[in-house]
Amino acid sequence: MTRRTEHETDICVIGGGMAGLATALAAARHGAKVILMHDRPLLGGNSSSECRVHIGGADRSGQIPNVRETGILEELRLGNLRYNSQRSFSIWDTILYDAARRQENLTLMLNCSACDAEMSGQRIVSATGWQTTTQTYQAVRAKVFIDTSGDAILAPLTGAAFSMGREGQDEYGESLGPEKADSCTMGMTLAFAAREYDTPQPFEPPVWANRYDRCEDLPGEHTWWSLGYWWIELGGLNHGIYDTEKIRDELLAVVYGVWDHIKNRGDHGADNWALEWVQFLPAKRESRRYTGRHVLTQNDIESEGRFPDTVAYGGWTMDDHIPAGFGCAKLGMKPTVFNPAPSPYGIPYGVLVASDIENLMFAGRCASCTHMAMSSTRVMATATVMGQAAGTAAAIAIRQGIAPADVTGHIDELQQTLLADDAYLPGVPQRFGELTLQAELTASAGEPEALRDGINRPVGDEEHAWRCRVGDTLQMRFAAPSDVERLTLIADSALDRLVGMCHYGDYGELTAPPESLLADARVEVLAAGKWAPAGEVRGNFQRLIRIPIDRKIEAVRVTIEKTWGAEETRLFAAYVE
Repeated sequence: MTRRTEHETDICVIGGGMAGLATALAAARHGAKVILMHDRPLLGGNSSSECRVHIGGADRSGQIPNVRETGILEELRLGNLRYNSQRSFSIWDTILYDAARRQENLTLMLNCSACDAEMSGQRIVSATGWQTTTQTYQAVRAKVFIDTSGDAILAPLTGAAFSMGREGQDEYGESLGPEKADSCTMGMTLAFAAREYDTPQPFEPPVWANRYDRCEDLPGEHTWWSLGYWWIELGGLNHGIYDTEKIRDELLAVVYGVWDHIKNRGDHGADNWALEWVQFLPAKRESRRYTGRHVLTQNDIESEGRFPDTVAYGGWTMDDHIPAGFGCAKLGMKPTVFNPAPSPYGIPYGVLVASDIENLMFAGRCASCTHMAMSSTRVMATATVMGQAAGTAAAIAIRQGIAPADVTGHIDELQQTLLADDAYLPGVPQRFGELTLQAELTASAGEPEALRDGINRPVGDEEHAWRCRVGDTLQMRFAAPSDVERLTLIADSALDRLVGMCHYGDYGELTAPPESLLADARVEVLAAGKWAPAGEVRGNFQRLIRIPIDRKIEAVRVTIEKTWGAEETRLFAAYVE
């Protein structure tokens, strides 16, 4: 008899890629009980050691300064800089696992693939997954379900509305779409990794590998061998879910054929190079997309997404890979078209909420977008900030006892909660309490007033920061003794730099905590006319710093004691609650 285990929780998140992990962490941190069901043994999706895809976003891999995604994603990335200077993909896996495992209110359910859902009218009652490692059906009853699976697995299981393929130009008035709708999608990629040795490394391809005799047979440059090629892509002319196994086999034939070309068909200077890793789980770009209360379009992106309910943002180009993928070389076409998009542009809450299932939300590449809009929003940094927004909103729905759609009546609370968690929402400033705003704010050097303007990063030509040096002090004095729970600081994590993830080679990324980041600080409070120690920051490697106070005080003072190497640094916010 097959085993079956029943679980009950507030929120069930399906899919543990970057979007799902951020969703689960955000919801759990705001008090909801969360189960994260994921069909792989590793978190992180395409960024994990199974696929090794760089997390791209609004900064376009460092090309656009000061728009890097903060919040949960920045926390994880900075953790990677601190503990993974060797840039190991397996250690990145561990950093993600550690974040989930240590999180109160969050239960991981790995190696568990959602395969069934129980409905009551237009409401999901439970989702069931088959866990291969325990040979057990895991049934999860929840109040809210959030699909971050990428393939939108809950859509066919619940009957939720979704689309797949490319919309015709007339459906949403998108000039970049095909004239007529079709079922084509962007394909999926298999990468590889190679390393150089001191001696020649011969290579004999498998008998099933493709053969490419000429450089012209390949759709892109092939001089960078350290981490394969994104243009080893197929599947856009097939079904992006049902044909995955077939596509994987075809991609492996391409991978080994490309390596055979590099090694054996022409002088490419690769004599001493050998493969050390080949990807076997295809990294997907596109499949199902839910139909939400708002469908994000090309036109929304091009108009900078100025929505009153902005809860996330993107900024990647509308990077539309042609369905032929690797076959584009034979067609004389480029493998992708980088259609312009502003960075940043806002993403509204309605993109994360189902139009027809009462307790269904979603985030990541299966969120409610047209094909053209999704060609920008699909990248993992954008997916992650959508996930943080979805998880935070779901926790509000649980706390208020309302449906996810009704959080539209609490958008201000949602936005301010995200900002307090160091997310960034273009055009939406953080609001501080009267205690912070009415306090006398002084510094031993420089002008600190920007610390409470609500914009916690450089924007355009405005720094929105207090420039300071090691030894400088910042003081906040209140009109009367006041109860203070904590002091929050936003430090300088070098948003103008590219964050090193786990690339091979050196491309100028940060590979350790940035020198400008605050490491040590001393905190003192004034109570009953006397200054006394109240806390300290030691070995900090995060941008968001929260220091407990928990007493009635007349003033608080911070002394900058150490950075990660720079004599000068910046703070972008300082406020009390």
